[in-house]
Amino acid sequence: MNTSELDYELPESLIAQQGLVDRAASRLMVLDRASGEIQHRHFGDLCGLLEAGDCLVVNDSKVIPARFFARRKSGGKIEGLFLQIDEKGLWQVMLKNASRLSEGETIYLFSPLAEDKNHSAPTRTKDSPVLAIVARAKLGGGIWLIEPDSGEDYLDILNRYGCTPLPPYIRRSPSDRTENFDRPRYQTVYAQAPGSVAAPTAGLHFDNELLERLQEGGIDIAHLTLHVGLGTFKPVNTEKLEEHPMHSEQYKLDKENAEIINGTLQRNRRVVAVGTTSVRTLETLAGSREVEAGAGWTKLLITPGYQFRVTGAMLTNFHLPRTTLLALVCAFAGVETVLGAYRVAIEKKYRFYSYGDAMLIL
Repeated sequence: MNTSELDYELPESLIAQQGLVDRAASRLMVLDRASGEIQHRHFGDLCGLLEAGDCLVVNDSKVIPARFFARRKSGGKIEGLFLQIDEKGLWQVMLKNASRLSEGETIYLFSPLAEDKNHSAPTRTKDSPVLAIVARAKLGGGIWLIEPDSGEDYLDILNRYGCTPLPPYIRRSPSDRTENFDRPRYQTVYAQAPGSVAAPTAGLHFDNELLERLQEGGIDIAHLTLHVGLGTFKPVNTEKLEEHPMHSEQYKLDKENAEIINGTLQRNRRVVAVGTTSVRTLETLAGSREVEAGAGWTKLLITPGYQFRVTGAMLTNFHLPRTTLLALVCAFAGVETVLGAYRVAIEKKYRFYSYGDAMLIL
């Protein structure tokens, strides 16, 4: 498939810059993938769109405050994004404004919220964590390996000094006001396992009340974990979609939740995947007609022509052009059907991307 087939034009005004205070108040486009019929609903209508015996599969990965700021000894400011811990305990990070950094140099973390309050650069204290630059990683793309100066857990450091890693198309600088909103809002209400550097955004529309109503209506809910990596938003730069080097993401599905999903399949009811991350995990673990509990890393690239084995319906947000996320949705419902629905969404002024509205594909 030519990657250019995943292009579309989106007015910048439709890129949602902030999540709604009422999560379930988002709009919901309902797409019938067989007929192409479209309904315009609200997310709270989900209870009437699913049926008793269906199973929602949610990704319970928790977004960590992976965005951080540091200063060189010279005073130069560096912005970073924590990606993961490697096998030696080193931080794998992406750094901006770091072209002059060299191996062995040290940088000092600071809180951008304190800087915002003081309207000046904070002075380094004896408690400021020191991050020693070990080397440029061999991964390219501005990725470095760094080593903290203490044995403190990386999550403890990031929880004190880090900020919510909003996508680059959400253009807001860190401040007390924005961070106090984003840290809980750019997170699903059922998030449990820390590890994602971007939210599994389809789940952001659920609140606890809606989840309770769904369960009261006979909808089962199964949990899995897939830690969303930076590559999830990476545009496909290859001419052919299948030539894209797919990023790897860590997943886990335990036996109890696998049994819930398999029970749904045995009753010939729908497995409704919440988000492309849930779809990738389900299809990675799918056998001929069931899923197997397990944990590992997946590099599954789902493109049009893929035969879905477990996923019967999908709840998803509206995705960026030329991305593997859009390719997955097109594989599920058809390229022309999905892009036609996107044209309708633009005409009807739906909100796009992470904090935007949702689509239910039945």
